[in-house]
Amino acid sequence: MASWTRRVFALQRGSSVNRRVWLSALVIAALGISGAANLLAQDKIGPSAESLAQGRARATEFLIAAQQADGSWTSEKQPGITGLVTFALLESGVKPDHPAIEKALKHLSGYTQPDGGIYHPETAHKNYETSITLLAFRRANVNGKYDELLKKALEFLRSIQWDEAEGADPSQPAYGGQGYGRSKRPDLSNTAFFLEALKESGVPGDDEAVKKALAFVSRCQNLESEANTTEFASKVNDGGFYYTPAGGGNSQAGNTAEGGLRSYASMTYAGLKSMIYAGVKEDDPRVRAASNWIKQNYTVTENPGLGQQGVFYYHQTFAKALSAMKVDQFEDSTGKKHDWRKELAEHLLSTQSKNGSWVNANDRWYEGDPNLATAYVLMALKYCEPK
Repeated sequence: MASWTRRVFALQRGSSVNRRVWLSALVIAALGISGAANLLAQDKIGPSAESLAQGRARATEFLIAAQQADGSWTSEKQPGITGLVTFALLESGVKPDHPAIEKALKHLSGYTQPDGGIYHPETAHKNYETSITLLAFRRANVNGKYDELLKKALEFLRSIQWDEAEGADPSQPAYGGQGYGRSKRPDLSNTAFFLEALKESGVPGDDEAVKKALAFVSRCQNLESEANTTEFASKVNDGGFYYTPAGGGNSQAGNTAEGGLRSYASMTYAGLKSMIYAGVKEDDPRVRAASNWIKQNYTVTENPGLGQQGVFYYHQTFAKALSAMKVDQFEDSTGKKHDWRKELAEHLLSTQSKNGSWVNANDRWYEGDPNLATAYVLMALKYCEPK
C-alpha cells in the first residue's frame, strides 16, 4: 500500500495528463485496489494527449516551413494540395490570422473563377479543388469574411453534379456523382469530398444534391439491394466499396475473374462516412454491410486491398468514418475491441519522420509528396483526440 501511495503522489507532480490519472487513482484507492487496472483503462479513450500534441506540433511546423513564397504548397498550379494543407493546419489549431494561413487563403482566392468555382483554369479537377478549398475557407470564415465566396463555391459544386443538367438519367450508374470534369466518369472519392463540403456547409440530408449523391454512393457498394441494381452489385456482394460503377466500372483493387469490382478499404470507409453524412441510419442494410466489411478488414497499418498504396488517404477516411459512427471501441470480426483513436495515432506517430512530416514510399496518388501526406495525417489525427 505504501508503494501504491508513492506512485499516486508521483503522478500528482506530473503533467496534466498524469494528474488526470492521479484523480482516477484516488477513486480507486477509495474503492480498494482490486479492479484498479480495469478502472484506469476505462478512464481515457485515445492516445496520450501529450504525444499527440507533440506530433501535431512538429507536423504543423514542417508544413509552415515548407510553404512557398506565393502561399502555396508543392505547386502554385495545384490549389487542391494547398487547400488540403491549409484545411489540415486549421483543423490542427492554427488560427485563421496566422501569417501562413492568411498567405495561403490569399493564394487560393486567386483561383476563384467567374462561375464561382475555386480551381486552376486548366484543371480537370474542378470538383476536387473547389470542395477542398471550400473546407479551408469555411474553417477560416471569421465574422462572415468569406460568406459570398462560400455561397458561390457551393452553387458551383451543385451545378457540376452529374444529374439531369448534364443529360444524366436517374437510372444510370453515373447519376448523382462528382468526378474529374463533365467529360469523364464520376467516382466515389470525388463524391465523398463533395458530400463533405455539403455537410460542412450545413446542407441537410434531405437536400436534392445530397439525395442524388447518395444514389451514386450506393451504386459504388458491392451489395445487391434496391439502391444498387448495377451489373456489379451481385458479383462480389461483400458490402465493401469500389471506385466507380460508371463508364464500365472501375476498382483500383482490380476485378474478380467474374468481372466483379473488388472492394478496398479507403473507398469503403469513404462510402460509409458518406452514407452517414447523408443521413443513412446505422440499421440500414447498406450501413450494416459496410460495417461488417470493415470489421473483417480492420487495421491501421495498411489500406486493405491496396497495401501501402494511398495509405494516408485511407487513414483520414478511416478516422472520419469511425468518428461519424460515434464509436469509441470498435469491435472487429473476432470480437476484439479496438481503441481505434489510440491505435491509429500511435501507429502514425511511430512513423513520423524526424523533420515532422510523413511520406509514402509508394508514391501513387501523390503520397510521395510530404506536404500532401502530412496534410492527410493531420486530418486523421484531428479525430484521434483523447476523450
